[in-house]
Amino acid sequence: MAKINLLPWRAERRKQREREFYMMLGAALVAGILAVLLWVLWMDARIQNQDGRNAYLQGEIKALDSKLEKIKDLEKTKSKLLARKQIIEQLQASRTQMVHLFDELVKTIPDGVRLDTLKQTGDTLTLEGQAQSNASVASYMRNLEVSPYLTHSDLKKTEAKESKGDKRNRFQFSLDVKVRKTENPDDAQGGDKGTAPAAPGAAPPPKPAAPASAGGAP
Repeated sequence: MAKINLLPWRAERRKQREREFYMMLGAALVAGILAVLLWVLWMDARIQNQDGRNAYLQGEIKALDSKLEKIKDLEKTKSKLLARKQIIEQLQASRTQMVHLFDELVKTIPDGVRLDTLKQTGDTLTLEGQAQSNASVASYMRNLEVSPYLTHSDLKKTEAKESKGDKRNRFQFSLDVKVRKTENPDDAQGGDKGTAPAAPGAAPPPKPAAPASAGGAP
């Protein structure tokens, strides 16, 4: 006798397909969650790695900043030392300049001129005084021009003054003069010290005659 299945096989098949669908959906959901977790872990690892690199770079930047500050301090110290060195060299080069300068001022003052004030600003001397006439002032300026330590005399003013007591110094004058820049002030007078060397090809000086013998003929 043939067996006839009267069960609702279509409903059973539908239920089986639904179970398979939900199982596939659950598997896909689990796989998606795992993929998301793996992606999150991977991104966290990359972020941590980048944070470590950033921290390393920040530390190196701070170290370089401290080195730059030290270099700036060294440059400031170097500039100060160079400035001191330059000042010391200037003082050493002009240590005798003031002595020669005052000596030259005394030598260049002609008769009939008297200095009242002396002021130096840099390499400029401002001389103020009294003179008998304008010719005395002009002579004084000529003496300053030929001086080995002074040059470029510039007359600022000369005017007659009213003085009943002193008839000699009747003119008030003021002039500027430049101080010559010399490495060694003593070299400016090098030509004045000792005898001048003989010119090439010049005849030697005559020898002094020998003194006559005391027992010779008169």
